[in-house]
Amino acid sequence: MKMALTIAGSDPTGGAGLQLDLQVFRALGVHGLGVPTALTVQDTGRVHQVLPTFPSVVLDQLRVLLRDLTPAAVKIGMLASDDVARNVALALVGLDEAIPWVIDPVLASSDGTPLLERRAWPMLHSLFPRAALVTPNRPEAAALTGEDVSSDAGAEKAAASLLADGARAVLVKGGHREGAPRDLLALRDDQGERMRWLEGDRVAAGETHGTGCALSSAIAAGLALGQPLEVAVDAGRAFVTEALARAAASPPPGSGARVLVF
Repeated sequence: MKMALTIAGSDPTGGAGLQLDLQVFRALGVHGLGVPTALTVQDTGRVHQVLPTFPSVVLDQLRVLLRDLTPAAVKIGMLASDDVARNVALALVGLDEAIPWVIDPVLASSDGTPLLERRAWPMLHSLFPRAALVTPNRPEAAALTGEDVSSDAGAEKAAASLLADGARAVLVKGGHREGAPRDLLALRDDQGERMRWLEGDRVAAGETHGTGCALSSAIAAGLALGQPLEVAVDAGRAFVTEALARAAASPPPGSGARVLVF
């Protein structure tokens, strides 16, 4: 069985973060490895507290793990602090460059709680050149590039800016967009830069937790299985759409947001 590694924050509800990534990997036939970058105190309603993992513990976990096991893909999610981000980067030095990374630049939770301190943003940017794909939502793309992404043209400018920062491909997720949730896939290859708009239908599931985490981990699972990037993106989007449809048909498990159903 192929293995994929997620480096992300812990969500005790299982609706997002490390726990959700591992569920997605298993659902797609990939064995999940996981290193937590932070503990969170949260329920389905909101994040109450964020407690970054000791940076040296993150480093030691990754070094020991990677000496023994070799993932076929890496998904990087919430990094919490500058020190954690630096130790993740240090731990991954020397990892075979043929192993693709998917970086989901998690800046804040859906309720607005910061999940990456501002001084860590340059460190996050420094990881982009190693990424096969970076998957910001529109607010994250705006924050990271300074572009106004309220229009599709603005989203294209933000994607181009992230490609200029060194990312090989960028998926600007359209869930925060008015109307249909169109995603933008921007690619940089031997043929130069190209933009591809990916159409989608909005699922009437109400507030649902973890869609961004699920998409990035589904794409990472596809890459671990040897799928080409564009195939993995299309398959990941279809997987999340189906999980949203099942969530819409299920009652919320708690007093807050729904969780995805696989």
